[in-house]
Amino acid sequence: MKNAHQMVEAAKAHIKEVSLDQAGDAIKQADFLIDVREADEFREGHIAGAINIPRGLLEFKLSADPALDDRGLNLVIYCKNSGRAALSAQAMKEMGYAHVLSISGGIDAWQAADKPVVKPSLPEFD
Repeated sequence: MKNAHQMVEAAKAHIKEVSLDQAGDAIKQADFLIDVREADEFREGHIAGAINIPRGLLEFKLSADPALDDRGLNLVIYCKNSGRAALSAQAMKEMGYAHVLSISGGIDAWQAADKPVVKPSLPEFD
């Protein structure tokens, strides 16, 4: 029986990861940038232009949203440190998506490299 770490490592053997150095260009060429973290994590800060589809809802959202129906879309995905993104990329590959890249190291590596994140602010109430 595999544990979560082993499942992530197995997925990483079958997906394409993009390095931080290449991530900016990959994002510019992507049709969608998908953050697969939970909604509360997304609200704490995310890469500009990302849409949030939590890992637990990914297959359902991909199956239900006509904008994501084309299996030829260029997709870049990320999570906190690339584990959930690897599992997501593997699932997307099994669903027939041909062009999925996962950002190596996730948003933790992105932020450690001093790359910008968007932190939505709440409105002021007086």
